Amino acid sequence: MKLSISLLPSVVAAALLQFSVVAHAAPGDAPPTPVEQIHLRPNALPTVTLTPELLYRLMVAEFAVQRGDLTLGSELLLGAARDTSDPRLAKRAFQFAMVSRNFGLADQAAQLWSLMAPNDPEAVASALALSASNGKTEGLAAALWTRIEKADDKDAAVGQAAAIVSKLADKRAAYQVLDAALREPVRKLPITYLALADAAWAGGDTQRALGNARRALELDPASEQAAQRMLEYGLKVDPQAAIAATQAFIARNPQSGRLGLMLVSRLAGRGDYAAALQQVQQMRRSSPENFDLLYTEAEVNFRAGNNSAAKALLNEYINVQTQRRQSLDDKASNAIADSSDARLMLVRIAEQENDLPEAIAQLRKIDEPALEFQVRVHEAVLYGRMGDLAAARKTIDAIAPQSENERAVLAMTLASIYRDGGRTDLAIDTLAKADAAVPNSAEIKYDLAMLYERQGNFEAFERLMREVMVLEPDDANAFNSLGYTFAEQNIRLDEAQALLERALQLEPNNPYILDSVGWYLYRTGDYSAAVQYLERSFRALPAADVAAHLGEVYWVMGRKDDALKIWEQGREKDPNNETLLKTLSRFGVK
Repeated sequence: MKLSISLLPSVVAAALLQFSVVAHAAPGDAPPTPVEQIHLRPNALPTVTLTPELLYRLMVAEFAVQRGDLTLGSELLLGAARDTSDPRLAKRAFQFAMVSRNFGLADQAAQLWSLMAPNDPEAVASALALSASNGKTEGLAAALWTRIEKADDKDAAVGQAAAIVSKLADKRAAYQVLDAALREPVRKLPITYLALADAAWAGGDTQRALGNARRALELDPASEQAAQRMLEYGLKVDPQAAIAATQAFIARNPQSGRLGLMLVSRLAGRGDYAAALQQVQQMRRSSPENFDLLYTEAEVNFRAGNNSAAKALLNEYINVQTQRRQSLDDKASNAIADSSDARLMLVRIAEQENDLPEAIAQLRKIDEPALEFQVRVHEAVLYGRMGDLAAARKTIDAIAPQSENERAVLAMTLASIYRDGGRTDLAIDTLAKADAAVPNSAEIKYDLAMLYERQGNFEAFERLMREVMVLEPDDANAFNSLGYTFAEQNIRLDEAQALLERALQLEPNNPYILDSVGWYLYRTGDYSAAVQYLERSFRALPAADVAAHLGEVYWVMGRKDDALKIWEQGREKDPNNETLLKTLSRFGVK
């Protein structure tokens, strides 16, 4: 099955790995890991003579980095570091290797850096973390204890040890290493049991996680961090006891605002909106000056379906923020952002109530510059949902894009509005012009290809999908879409097989791809294998399209009762699904 046309392109963000001393490991934080042995020597920087040969090597390394060859730059700097014993060069080699995601080279650089600068916390933490991420655990507990024992700040050292161990892929082994590293002198510190609680939780040992959190709270009865873990981990063991214990802690420590908000969130997540509202209202009585609780109470009411109460609270909250803006400089407060959040929730409520003019009215009251693009695009989409294509186009045309990405988003949004409004011709025209203006946008090409496929222009569809494969060779969608189309048309099945094998290799558990593979196997007559893939797809994505395919395979295999049952489930999901209706008609099933 092909993915539908996207409304907005996905934004891919690359985060660089950073290492720092962690004072306290918060719930869910993923901390650092190991080194086998650290040879101490003075931290004084070496005296290095800048010879012509060394200068040349450094210049070549920098030029390589500027050209985008970070691996070569890192290798050259690592060689220079070995020859000069200068930790600054090893550090730079490590940084470039991390950016290029060459973790083997990064590990070498980190180990050299830590040997050259054994008293530099960043160097040692980086080396330990890389070793742990590569699964090196031998001697790790001893190395971590050595660092903890020598550290002046024991809390920080324990936190960093927990962060380092968290890099291990085997989370149960990680707990054992950390347990062995945290020896008797630090067993009296609450941070020790917080770290062990988090490590046990990561390893799936809920009972041990809760026991360690309880021990941390015994050592520090006022620790909000320990109480947070008691709630989080306790909800998996005995929810009622965990909630009662949390409420008792808050009663003893009414200043525990973060824990109170966490309790409200967990109660709402469990669907216990009455208890969540009771908790937030109690917090408002204890802290009447905390106006942010108005927003929290409004959000709980919205989730509970109490739209009238939510709207009243949001308008009260907006009035408070308006007064703040009048009395404070905008730069001195976050009143603009807070008001915007409230208005965005009012937009959601209006959309839920199908009052689209009110949703647009609320969007127009948002004046936060950072949200301008998002708000105007949303306004155009709402006009499209109202059927006012001219107003949608006018709204899009009034937006001045600040980048190629924004230009692509505007084109795809307008095309989506036209498509949903029944004007596929205008949608194709919009994206064709955008493809010419932004020729390297795989998202535009994909959406345009899907429109051509809908129009029956399979030649243009295939051409664009192959262009997407060149631009994004690791994106499974184009391979899947073209492979599925060949299977659906029952043509070029050898090519379909190659395309779908590539898609499956990239995303082996994607239900859309599993459906496509199952449909291809059905076309080739391998019904047994087809059923296996289609059943996996339907378990992950019980959509009408998948139900149509799975039911058809059941039917031709003589499993007509199973086919009828699956088709009925698909009809309940989407009674107007075109694929399902055509399948039922073809087999004469009413």
